[in-house]
Amino acid sequence: MNVSSIVVKTVPKFLEEVVQSLKDCEVCDYHMHDEEGRIIITIEGAGVEEELKKLRVIEAIPHVITADMQMAYSEDELNEHMEVLSNSDVVPKMLNDEDIDPRDIVYNGDLKKKDLEGFARRFDETGKK
Repeated sequence: MNVSSIVVKTVPKFLEEVVQSLKDCEVCDYHMHDEEGRIIITIEGAGVEEELKKLRVIEAIPHVITADMQMAYSEDELNEHMEVLSNSDVVPKMLNDEDIDPRDIVYNGDLKKKDLEGFARRFDETGKK
């Protein structure tokens, strides 16, 4: 099961109409909006294809300017990553290896400087070994 949050944008004069259309469309769950025309909803689907079909329904609602996915959660992916984490050592082996020079250890804790795509790719690959 996938769950994604979506920010829908409309102009303020159509806000109430768009909010009501979202509540009535049966492909999403309405959560909140502000007076500037930003609306927060979530969609669920068995996979990305189903979510994209629902997103297309939302985009077709009159007066919707944009509908952009912001965050996504995939139960299957989470379970796979949790299994990898559960089966891995708490302390990476390199930190207990006395033959490794500490200057050769790469710190990945600073998100501002982190290559998030590369990190995610390396993380995904750990489950394939």
